[in-house]
Amino acid sequence: MKKVIECVPNFSEGRDLAVIKQITDAIEAVQGVQLLDVDPGESTNRTVVTFIGEPVPVKEAAFRAVKKASELIDMSKHTGEHARFGATDVCPFVPVSGTTMEECAEFAREVGRRIGEELRIPVYLYEQAASTPERQNLAKVRAGQYEGLPKKLADPAWKPDFGPAVFNSRSGATAVGAREFLIAYNINLNTTDRRYANEIAYEIRERGRWKRIGNVEPFYYKGDVVYFEDGKYADGNSDFVAGSFEELAAFYKKTYGADLYERYRSIGLDPESLTGRPVYKDGMFTHLKGIGWVVDDYNCAQISLNMTNYKVTAPAEVLEAARKLAMERGIVVTGSEVVGVVPFEAMQQAGRFYLRRMQKSTGIPARDVVATAVQAMGLRDVAEFDIDKKVIGLPVFEGPLVNLKVSDFVDEVSRDTPAPGGGSIAALAGALGSALASMVVNLSVGKGEFDSQYADLCELAEKAQTIKDKLIRAIDADTEAFNEVIAGMRMAKDTAEQQTLRSQVIRAGYKSAAEVPLQTAKLCRQVLDLCTAAADIGNQSVMSDAGVGALIAYAGVQGAIHNVRINLPNTKDDTFISEMESQLGALLSESREICDAIQQKVNKSF
Repeated sequence: MKKVIECVPNFSEGRDLAVIKQITDAIEAVQGVQLLDVDPGESTNRTVVTFIGEPVPVKEAAFRAVKKASELIDMSKHTGEHARFGATDVCPFVPVSGTTMEECAEFAREVGRRIGEELRIPVYLYEQAASTPERQNLAKVRAGQYEGLPKKLADPAWKPDFGPAVFNSRSGATAVGAREFLIAYNINLNTTDRRYANEIAYEIRERGRWKRIGNVEPFYYKGDVVYFEDGKYADGNSDFVAGSFEELAAFYKKTYGADLYERYRSIGLDPESLTGRPVYKDGMFTHLKGIGWVVDDYNCAQISLNMTNYKVTAPAEVLEAARKLAMERGIVVTGSEVVGVVPFEAMQQAGRFYLRRMQKSTGIPARDVVATAVQAMGLRDVAEFDIDKKVIGLPVFEGPLVNLKVSDFVDEVSRDTPAPGGGSIAALAGALGSALASMVVNLSVGKGEFDSQYADLCELAEKAQTIKDKLIRAIDADTEAFNEVIAGMRMAKDTAEQQTLRSQVIRAGYKSAAEVPLQTAKLCRQVLDLCTAAADIGNQSVMSDAGVGALIAYAGVQGAIHNVRINLPNTKDDTFISEMESQLGALLSESREICDAIQQKVNKSF
């Protein structure tokens, strides 16, 4: 698997588009890097840039971008809503595929060292690349912001990981790190009162908020702050008051299953010195940072959130919690906004969340699932949301055949060329069979008599979509499978050694050419199981479609097996041929039996 990483530098310039363009030009000048998103914010005076690629070009592009930003941005003149301490404020590396977090942490160290040594900019490593536990949290690293850098740099405890411990008035400092995919997500409110946005942000974020009593309904911030006192250690989430912090920590552990000592350390407070400090109430979600602000461009307040692990804290669940809290306070959530890009998995998760709430099938095409999430979350409320540009990892079908129109594909098959041929057609047949199975299931979801089967139907439809997509990709894969044979045939054959090597390569190529249609046959065999389950639902109005799906899937099995067998003699490997024939015989026999059973059931329904 190819190694792919993402880099998401944030630059302290969101108003001068010419400056931003020069920075992104520096990124795009590196071959092998794909610029995914450029998201400038005028109010924040900050631009979030996202690009991906293999590690070497991404590291080079990151360094060039930081260098260009240091030449163009003067932090001594910078103002904006967002916390910041450098021209390139943060530069995180994120594993996408084929890479580990440990590798990304090393990439961060390599780039951070270059920035410090070559550009003379103080660099702090954070998150998974942090040199000490105290530096993992970006908020701690950036505390004091740009204006506080002279004092921070003079403190030996905050000596930069790379670069000089000297205040760089023009470029400030840069935080370079490695982290999980961070989703920058804002929730829009029908108000321009920042206090209301903070009110909800403080409730849902992991850090939580000061505990208050008295006038806390409906706006908690109006209550009186509760402080730790000698001999009085109040729990932030209940009326319990302990006589010591040790007693409170034991209660907290027993009640909430968490470490209260670590809880207070994580927000920068010493558990041994809390007297006179405010008591903290827990937030609703982990892996969530948040604050309220007002965006003049949108004429509304936003709950600005950073989701550091969407697999644990899902965007849709956070949004619904915010909607509930807002409604309790007479506020309306009008929509939301993704800053930068968002992983397909997160959007799929959200789309399925809302489909389940509507009792609609979750087994629909990937793009439809994402579109459901976009609409339900109001992601076009204040800005455009282009699915192709905003969703990273969106499943796409690449290949010259799968992207042809139906009529063009049929014409291509009819021409005097050997490919596309029977193998591609077998894969297409299986894909259509799986699509029909999915259709039968999806037309049954929502009908009263099948409500008790909702979860099983969704699981079946999701499986049908997965197999359908694999077979669509096999349409081009079958054509490509013969490339090894062709390459072998083009090899030199002037000497005995060349002839031997050529024969070996050709035989190996024929084995590969046989393996691809074998996988197609196995997938088509799975489609027959899907069609059986679809027919068993008992929805009479679409029973014939289940039957057609089975027939065409069986044709896919037969066609793929033909394409395996035509390649076997040329492998000149009797053991390989025997093993393959054994598999093919079982596949064909099972498939015929299943298809016949489905046809009998369908015929009885007429």
